[in-house]
Amino acid sequence: MRLLAPSRGAWLAVLLAWLAPCCGLGANAADGAGTAATFGNPIISGFAPDPSICRAGDDFYLVNSSFEYFPGIPVYHSRDLVNWRLIGYALHDPAQADLSAVKSSDGIHASTIRCHQGRFYVITTNNIDGRLVNFVVTAEDPAGPWSAPQIIDGAPGIDPSLFFDDDGRAWYVGNHVPPDPEFPGQAEIWLQEIDPQSMRLVGDRHYLWRGCCGGTWAEGPHIYKRKGYYYLLISEGGTSYEHALAIAISKNITGPYQNNPRNPVLSHRQLSYGHPITGVGHADLVELQDGRWYAVALGWRLVDGVHGILGRETFLLPVNWETEPHTWKEERLDFPVFSPLTGKLELRYSLPFADSPQAAPTAFHDDFTTPRLGLEWNFRRSPAQPFVDLSARPGTLRLQLQPGALADRAPYSFTGVRQRHFRFETVTRLEFAPAGANEEAGLIVIQNDRSAFLATLAGGDDGSARLRLRQSLQGQTTTLADLPFDGSDAYLRVSGNYLEYRFAWSRDGSAWHELGPPADCTALSPAVLGGFNYTGVFVGLFASSNGEASVNHADLDFFRYAAMAAQRDEWYQ
Repeated sequence: MRLLAPSRGAWLAVLLAWLAPCCGLGANAADGAGTAATFGNPIISGFAPDPSICRAGDDFYLVNSSFEYFPGIPVYHSRDLVNWRLIGYALHDPAQADLSAVKSSDGIHASTIRCHQGRFYVITTNNIDGRLVNFVVTAEDPAGPWSAPQIIDGAPGIDPSLFFDDDGRAWYVGNHVPPDPEFPGQAEIWLQEIDPQSMRLVGDRHYLWRGCCGGTWAEGPHIYKRKGYYYLLISEGGTSYEHALAIAISKNITGPYQNNPRNPVLSHRQLSYGHPITGVGHADLVELQDGRWYAVALGWRLVDGVHGILGRETFLLPVNWETEPHTWKEERLDFPVFSPLTGKLELRYSLPFADSPQAAPTAFHDDFTTPRLGLEWNFRRSPAQPFVDLSARPGTLRLQLQPGALADRAPYSFTGVRQRHFRFETVTRLEFAPAGANEEAGLIVIQNDRSAFLATLAGGDDGSARLRLRQSLQGQTTTLADLPFDGSDAYLRVSGNYLEYRFAWSRDGSAWHELGPPADCTALSPAVLGGFNYTGVFVGLFASSNGEASVNHADLDFFRYAAMAAQRDEWYQ
């Protein structure tokens, strides 16, 4: 294996009771500490795509896309740019956005976070079967609560961003398919003034730019102002190997915009497929109080140069501003230079703040003694009804069985955390007495509705209990292990090692037995699944009555997730 070398009221009250801060995994569980003088990328690992960042005084806030997962749009906080803590979600109420039946990799697309006059704004797109709903939520505190959504009527396209100008006006910038596309996938960037109170578009619409690559998936626009000039930063080329960043400049916000002759300003499209990081793009810029600039961008870390099972992740890189050296030009322009020394996204950079080193990883352990489920826990789609109970039996997480199983666009009893490392171990203790052959509960490792591994305590056809390991792939289920089991409680474990999972079971948590053969997790790779796969892998808990009504439940004593790599850079060595 070649690794990449040098990515709702009663129901609402119940739902909100599930969600609360919890120490543990967070973003700092990202593969280990940096050295005293440097930090290692990614700064947020494991399914953290499309980063957007803003600064409020000494505090930095960052959001990512969340697609079909709920709560939606995770909000992170940092004071040093390299250590990030999950503090809440911009979408914490099912009424904020319809995520109940979105298909995998639809739902909440790229979001932008901005702070203006003490108020925080997150603007985003909800993709529901191709119907694109652009809306804004606001908050006084980025940790929440966030407001009800203000839908922006008449706003086509995806990836919206807000720009608050120093003259008091506010602007919406987004993308759309032009009326005269020259090829499939062509897009262009448009701009229109927006009333920040009503969130209504006003005035004329302006069409700004198709980028430096002919408008191939031109998206992710952000506008910045520096020294009287407006800068339009966009992504192009799609989110795979050809992803790229380009920037244009104008004296007027409505244009015309002039292409930077050195575009693209950041891309790994020119590098070998075997480079450590690929698909680099979709960036956002932030200026520090001392005048320095940094960018956050997404990138993929692939195993064998192909398999990006962790999804797209958030990386940090320095940015310098340089003036064109051309003495013959009447006005020499300033442009940002990303990763100035090398022109590509590096695995390591000097710390932004020398007195704030990158923290060591912390394991995530939840013994379910708090009244609310921790922030790290996510559901697939916004649940139609509560199925998690932390009060029925204090110190345990009770999962109610639901008929929904691994089926496209169906909510089911699942809650999990992001797989943030190539090497990890997860352990839980399950108490469950299946009432029929249709019932099961246990551990799940899942990429989306089309690909997952399930290690469960299940009912047998003869009324006995069974320990099973099954793989679900593209609607087909393969049984990898099926063992008789005497009892109703078991420890379950999954250990991840790059492209392999090993499942095991135990009666006492000490003596472990393999459950089936090593599982090939390339099945969770977008390269194998095909189609649109914008998310990453989750490790979590699952219970189902597989199409039949049930009043049964499963109890979990604890859940532990730990990174197994001692060093941050182990993954590519």
